[in-house]
Amino acid sequence: MTTPTRLIAIDLGDKRTGLALADTITRIASPAGLIEVPIAERGGDKLLDAIDRAIDDLVGGAPADLIVGLPINMDGSEGPRAKLVRAYAERIGERTKRTVHFQDERQSSMAANDRMAQTGLTHKQKKARRDAIAAVVILQRYLDGEHSA
Repeated sequence: MTTPTRLIAIDLGDKRTGLALADTITRIASPAGLIEVPIAERGGDKLLDAIDRAIDDLVGGAPADLIVGLPINMDGSEGPRAKLVRAYAERIGERTKRTVHFQDERQSSMAANDRMAQTGLTHKQKKARRDAIAAVVILQRYLDGEHSA
């Protein structure tokens, strides 16, 4: 019997970071929270602390890989933002001692908006959920084998 591997998606944003959770057995991604800490605060250290705590809350000491959304340009190239995300993801991996994978996050926020379009939520409620839903989209794409980043 194999141990299920937990996967945690991280959708890094300037002000908010969305989280999603799945495992390799069910292969279903679910929203797991939102961290409202600006990435620039204390040189990124405050967000690193919050991500580390969130991962511990989600899986404790259990094995889990991290899937970080990578902002790829529509033409498939990587711009300055992708380089920043790669560097910050390296810091996350070092801090959490977990393996980091990347997943193309193109149009994940648009997909999140589409999923919430008919929910009846207010604009404010949608905004509060958007990044976690985008993390779900990123993680589900990873689970579905769309490893393009």
